[in-house]
Amino acid sequence: MTTTASMVWLIIGCALVTWLPRIIPFIFVRSVKLPDVVMKWLSFIPVCILSALVIENLLDTESGKIVTLDWPVFITFVPTLIIALVTKSLSITVVAGVIIMAAVRFFM
Repeated sequence: MTTTASMVWLIIGCALVTWLPRIIPFIFVRSVKLPDVVMKWLSFIPVCILSALVIENLLDTESGKIVTLDWPVFITFVPTLIIALVTKSLSITVVAGVIIMAAVRFFM
């Protein structure tokens, strides 16, 4: 496959359209002192996003009309959560979660 100038400009344009909406708010907020209420509200966003991702993966909605627990994911979630709470290290938690999930998939 050959790369043409229009393809390169298309890739650059897509990168800018993806990158700019993520960077522009930081540029505007960098020099502004936000109220404490807003800072407290913003502090909950990472927890909410992580909770939504975890809960979405814990529940199995595709097997039928009843929402059930995805047992292999739940079996992986519990020890990974304990490791996260004990170590408070993202790297250790991610590596442990991947290893535990691999073991669960291997043995189930």
